Amino acid sequence: MSTAVVIVAAGRGTRMGGALPKQWQTLAGRPVLAHAIGAFRKAGLAPIVLALHPEDIPRAGPLLGDGVETVSGGASRAASVRSALAALEGRGIARVLIHDGARPLVGQPLIARLLAALDTGPAAAPAVQVSDALWRGAEGRVAAAVPRDGLFRAQTPQAFHFEAIRAAHDAHPGTAADDVEVALAAGLDVRIVEGDEDNIKLTWPGDFARAERILGGTAMDIRIGQGYDVHRFGPGDAVVLCGVPVPFDRGLDGHSDADVGMHALTDAIYGALAEGDIGRHFPPSDPQWKGAASNIFLRHAAARAGARGFAIANADVTLVCERPKIGPHAETMRTTLAGILDIDAGRVSVKATTSERLGFTGREEGIAALASVTLVAQ
Repeated sequence: MSTAVVIVAAGRGTRMGGALPKQWQTLAGRPVLAHAIGAFRKAGLAPIVLALHPEDIPRAGPLLGDGVETVSGGASRAASVRSALAALEGRGIARVLIHDGARPLVGQPLIARLLAALDTGPAAAPAVQVSDALWRGAEGRVAAAVPRDGLFRAQTPQAFHFEAIRAAHDAHPGTAADDVEVALAAGLDVRIVEGDEDNIKLTWPGDFARAERILGGTAMDIRIGQGYDVHRFGPGDAVVLCGVPVPFDRGLDGHSDADVGMHALTDAIYGALAEGDIGRHFPPSDPQWKGAASNIFLRHAAARAGARGFAIANADVTLVCERPKIGPHAETMRTTLAGILDIDAGRVSVKATTSERLGFTGREEGIAALASVTLVAQ
């Protein structure tokens, strides 16, 4: 059953202050919005539609790909949600989670509770029961005590059968505080599921400090993978290394384009994910991969990492050969790999060494490559 995610992040967040809207401010080294996206990626949900202020869409570039896309948000929260739902129309979506981009700490158990609740009803939303005494205030003084019985603090994501909430928004006359208000106006039965005290909404400057403390107590999932590959020389007038054709008096033999550097890096990513190697995903017995460009394999590995909620923190490739000389081409190789991986070139290293005329590389019978990669859960 296909489940999409809508993340509403078109607001300006004036109460937070700062040069950027709060969803673009940095939390634990990454934009707030990146944390929210990472939670849903980790849950394996896609597509993820970001409803953004038109001025912010160019800023979202590094967050896109792997099932993440953008739409222009509206002048109100409800208008932004309607825009995102319209973008999902006709795509076979059965369920949708609608989330505030200013809530970066949504947990996997909460997502699971919401999806389970949709098995028995059209709508569900997380909430935390109010335990503190409540007052109504006026002019800086307590005006009255307010009974707290039956009161809840609402959270997001809020979960719905797609067609039900789409119809509810189409019928709603104006703005709404959240999507539960829209659903109730349409007569939908909304089930309350247990919320999470850590699922805070960033509203005031002090909220960032609290979120940093929560993240500091969360164990990080860091994966390291290694890859190794070898290809022998054969007829040709160039070798393809890390996506760059290098003129040479021979070529490299292989089922695909024999890009030994890219193959090693691809296997490093698969290894970090514990998903085998290139041969598992692209069997050499399959003729469709004969002569294939190796960027196909590397893009697939990077997409698998993203789909499982990991960001590529760095990649390091070492090419072992006497010839051709790698140095003049190393910078182009770095930028080529960075473009395929959709990361900054400063996170990619390509270097070369010889084997001091020892072994098959020393005899110039072929080229070897070693690669390592670090993946960090988003």
